[in-house]
Amino acid sequence: MDVLRTAKDSAAKAVNRLHPALYRATGRRVGAHLGQAPVMLLTTVGRKSGKERTVPLIFLRQGDDAVIVASYGGDDRSPAWYHNLVANPLVTVEMDGNKRELRAVVADAATKAKYWPELVAMYPGYEKYQRRTKREIPVVVLTNR
Repeated sequence: MDVLRTAKDSAAKAVNRLHPALYRATGRRVGAHLGQAPVMLLTTVGRKSGKERTVPLIFLRQGDDAVIVASYGGDDRSPAWYHNLVANPLVTVEMDGNKRELRAVVADAATKAKYWPELVAMYPGYEKYQRRTKREIPVVVLTNR
């Protein structure tokens, strides 16, 4: 099992390096959508390293806010970016060709329940991921409020 985790973590790191580069280099022609779901670049500050880390994430647009899911493909662990934004909720996002600073707020149960059906409709894999893991997959609202 440790070999699978190591392989998954290595693959995630490779995607997280390549995807933002393609997204930016092509002016968002590559990497701005996964199927019909829009993709943003989220930059957090590493809670241990203090370095900026950028990852591509599907997001649900809610007015000026964006909603993201810390699924990590249904792994029993939350993704590193989630731990980073919990430690430092001020983040930078690149979406729709714009870069802006937002604040991450981990959704409570009622807020998650409100957004979950829309998130699953946008990307059905989230439902499978939640069934795959014992942890409650966090939902995060990125807001300027």
